Amino acid sequence: MRFDASGRLLAQERQGDNLAPLSVSDLSMQLKRTVEDRFGHVRLRGEISGWKRAASGHAYLALKDESALIDGVMWKGTAGRLAFAPEDGLDVIVTGKVTTYPGRSKYQIVIESMELAGEGALMQLFERMKAKLAAEGLFDPAKRRPIPMLPDVIGVVTSPTGAVIRDILHRLADRFPSRVILWPVLVQGDGAAAQIANAVRGFGALAPGGPIPRPDVLIVARGGGSIEDLWSFNEEIVVRAVADSPIPVISAVGHETDTTLCDFAADLRAPTPTAAAEMAVPVRAELMAQVSEADARMRRCLARGMERSRERLEAQRRLLPRPDLLLGQARQRADDLADRLRRGLSHRLSIARRELSEAAGALRPALLEAQVTRGRETLARVRLSPALLDRRLTDARRQFDGLWRLAQSLNPDAPLSRGFARVMAGDRLIRTSRDALAAGSVTLKFTDGDVSAVTGAGAEAVSGDPHPAVPPPSARPARKPAPATTRQTDLFD
Repeated sequence: MRFDASGRLLAQERQGDNLAPLSVSDLSMQLKRTVEDRFGHVRLRGEISGWKRAASGHAYLALKDESALIDGVMWKGTAGRLAFAPEDGLDVIVTGKVTTYPGRSKYQIVIESMELAGEGALMQLFERMKAKLAAEGLFDPAKRRPIPMLPDVIGVVTSPTGAVIRDILHRLADRFPSRVILWPVLVQGDGAAAQIANAVRGFGALAPGGPIPRPDVLIVARGGGSIEDLWSFNEEIVVRAVADSPIPVISAVGHETDTTLCDFAADLRAPTPTAAAEMAVPVRAELMAQVSEADARMRRCLARGMERSRERLEAQRRLLPRPDLLLGQARQRADDLADRLRRGLSHRLSIARRELSEAAGALRPALLEAQVTRGRETLARVRLSPALLDRRLTDARRQFDGLWRLAQSLNPDAPLSRGFARVMAGDRLIRTSRDALAAGSVTLKFTDGDVSAVTGAGAEAVSGDPHPAVPPPSARPARKPAPATTRQTDLFD
């Protein structure tokens, strides 16, 4: 333990000293009031560094130049009203008040507004945004779609009070009157970018055939102005909405020398809003003249084609021989054949009449009666002998008995009448004792019925007499005697 010069450990008030010790918080608050009173409203220019937006919506950054740096904070409401998206490296001018942060013994500026420091900063932000979106493929020329030649409905996204909409309507009325649907939006200032993007998406969301017709082409238009005035059309939200639009878009922002990122994302860029109207529709009079010219050319082509076909047909007709030369020989041959046919029919009729006369002379009643008499005499000599019929019947009966005995010998049930039995397991015939033991249950077929039996280990579980009496087979019915042969009488007796 060390002592001071006076050898004391505890602090004591000195005589004549009225300076009371301050706490750290008191000193911090005094510094805070001093700084805020002295620098309550300042404008700073510097380069953004470490831009970060917290989950609460507040933004934190630092402003720096060649030799110094100051921290800054932007509250949620102020950050949401910015007209551009801050990035590291942008040169900006901020307005706010300088204050201290006692928790870290540091001073900072609370930013109330932020602006780009001149057109150079805007162009720097423009080039950065252009490179970013181009890397994503939003400006790929292969994605651009053709503009319809004759759109039924044209959608226009612009201010309803400016000269742009009047110029577009006037030019459309002069060239080709069409139906126009205006979606009114702000074209500059706070909220303009969101309104333009919502308008483009809203037109794309319209259903075809709905109560509000869906446009066939969109015109996003604005009059000329500075790069700051046209900045809403460089916002990322607008560029993405134009690139994603399902409807072809014509960008007509500013004058011919003005360029926005919306121009790169659109399907077609027009130098002025009036030129956009000219690109959207053709000139009605010129179109009618083209149609008339095409109709006249078509008629001339048809007439020329018919004339050439007629000439070719006439040339082919001259090469063909005359019909009388082609048909002369055929007519002569037809006349010759007709004359020969007439003579041939007459000759054939004469021959038929002569043959009929000769045959009629041979048909005399005496010849017919002689032939009938000879037939009766032949029939009288023929007698049917009963012995022949008896011999035929005896031979047939003998053959039938032989076949019957053969069938009885081949009958599988014939051995059953001699005391044999057939062993079956279901539909399968049991031939060996091994198969019977494996089956477990069999059926014994006798001549007078079937008996079920259990084989193998299952036979021991069966109660009662293991050898049931089998009723004696019934006597085989005697075969009916063959019917006596009836002698056939002589048919001529």
